[in-house]
Amino acid sequence: MPVTATMVGAVLGLGTQMYSNALHPWEHVLGMGLGAVFVNQLVKWDAQLQVDLDKMLDKAKAANERRYFDEDED
Repeated sequence: MPVTATMVGAVLGLGTQMYSNALHPWEHVLGMGLGAVFVNQLVKWDAQLQVDLDKMLDKAKAANERRYFDEDED
C-alpha cells in the first residue's frame, strides 16, 4: 500500500504542477515530492482513524454489555 500511495501522490503532484505552470523541471520534482508526502500522510491518517474507531466501538460494545448483562445479576 505505501508504494501505491507514493505513486498516486507523485502522479497527483506532477499533474498539478504541469497543469498550473510547467516552468522548470525542478518544480516537477518538488510537486511530485509534495504529492507523495501528502498521500502517504493521508494513508497513515486513515489507518490511525480505523484503529481509533475500532477502540471506540470496543468500548461502546463493552459498555452495552455491562449495561444490559450486568443489570440481570443484581
